[in-house]
Amino acid sequence: MESKSKNAPAKLHLRSGDTVKVISGNAKGETGVVKKILVDKLRATVEGVNMITKHVKPNAQNPQGSIEKLEGSIHISNLQVVDPKTGEPTRTGRKLNDKGKLQRFAKKSGNFI
Repeated sequence: MESKSKNAPAKLHLRSGDTVKVISGNAKGETGVVKKILVDKLRATVEGVNMITKHVKPNAQNPQGSIEKLEGSIHISNLQVVDPKTGEPTRTGRKLNDKGKLQRFAKKSGNFI
C-alpha cells in the first residue's frame, strides 16, 4: 500500500501561524505558534516548544564554535489548534463561509479560524 505523501500532500489540520497546544509528549500542556510544517514527515516546529541543544562546529565565521538552543519538531498528531474564542484546544472542520469558500472552523465553538 502506497503512502499518500508520494502522490499529493495530505490535508493537515494545522497551518503555519496557528496557535497550538501540545496534547502529549514531553512538552505536554505548552502552547506556541507553528513556525514550519514538514508535510512529508507529518511534523511541525512550534515556537518555544520542544527545545533541543545543537552543537555547532567551529568554522571561519565562528572560530569558537557554539551550543545553540533550537526548536525540535513535534508530530502533528500531538498538536491541537487553540480556539481563538475560548483559548481551549479544539478539533477543526471545514465548512463553507458567507462567500462560498471552504474555511476551517473550531468544532467546540463553531467559530471560523
